[in-house]
Amino acid sequence: MDNQLDRAPGGYVSFSESGFVQSVNRTFLDMLGIEEAEELIGRHVETIMSATNKMFFHTYFYPHIQLYGRIDEMYFSFRSADRQIVPVLLNGVRQERDGQVFIDCVALVMRKRLEYEKDTLRSKRKLEELYEATSEMNQQLQSLHAEYERKQQALTEINRGLQALASTDPLTGLHNRRFFQDCLRGELLACRNNGTSLSLLIVDIDHFKQINDTYGHPVGDFVLIELARLLRDSTGAGSICARFGGEEFVVLLPATGQAEAVAAAERTRSAIAGTPLGSHRVTVSIGVDTALPDSTEASLLERADLALYASKSGGRNCTTHANDIPHTNDLPNV
Repeated sequence: MDNQLDRAPGGYVSFSESGFVQSVNRTFLDMLGIEEAEELIGRHVETIMSATNKMFFHTYFYPHIQLYGRIDEMYFSFRSADRQIVPVLLNGVRQERDGQVFIDCVALVMRKRLEYEKDTLRSKRKLEELYEATSEMNQQLQSLHAEYERKQQALTEINRGLQALASTDPLTGLHNRRFFQDCLRGELLACRNNGTSLSLLIVDIDHFKQINDTYGHPVGDFVLIELARLLRDSTGAGSICARFGGEEFVVLLPATGQAEAVAAAERTRSAIAGTPLGSHRVTVSIGVDTALPDSTEASLLERADLALYASKSGGRNCTTHANDIPHTNDLPNV
């Protein structure tokens, strides 16, 4: 394994679709107190889990990654060699290499954050007790107050980083699906309350599987990263861009009606088609919908998705608004 990956600041473990560990980095081994990779490679990944976490893995992790191909920001716990609990923030992706399916995971230890929280609570309690003590303890009180402030600031910084991690797609740097869904809910409510317009774009890379199959996943990842940059630049500062999953992206356009949304989508489509991504050129198909008075999150996404399907069926590298597809007018806004 590459030395940089082996000593990366996050634990890495890859296992087969049936759950047997194929490779790990040194960080993951140290995290669990395991001396040699051979002690873990070939064993089932569930051997480093408690009975409770095995059940959680079966009921949440496996079904979710089979359905969506990835899992993001899952709070989980592994069991170390000395049977201690190791709390982590777990990201995973299911992908094929050389005809075999692997599940690659990155784990970030959460223990430091928990320790900061405990330390902060202890310092706060002690601070409150000292405030009730005599004036002879003022010097100690000031010292403890400063310590509390330092720890509170450290915890704030950690929480800020975790919040960014929880709302950001780690590959492209765009917002992730969970953040987008929260924004969609809020913007749709604001649209109803204020009587303003709201439009949604679903952007899908044409023939992306061929790029991965022909040039490999590193090139595919490069294309996703560069396309995300173009998407962010071409849709403007007021837009909310997110990676929805795989090669699919979404853009929320607050205070934007149908004509403006189609124009914005066409600018984006044209910018992507006209910009070489390294030695490659890609095109995208775009589906657009604009909120109606009775639109819901589900109906807005469904209508935009139908418009995307129409763009794909119409030859790709084009933009379609849901209102230009006759049967979408009959779609219930549920």
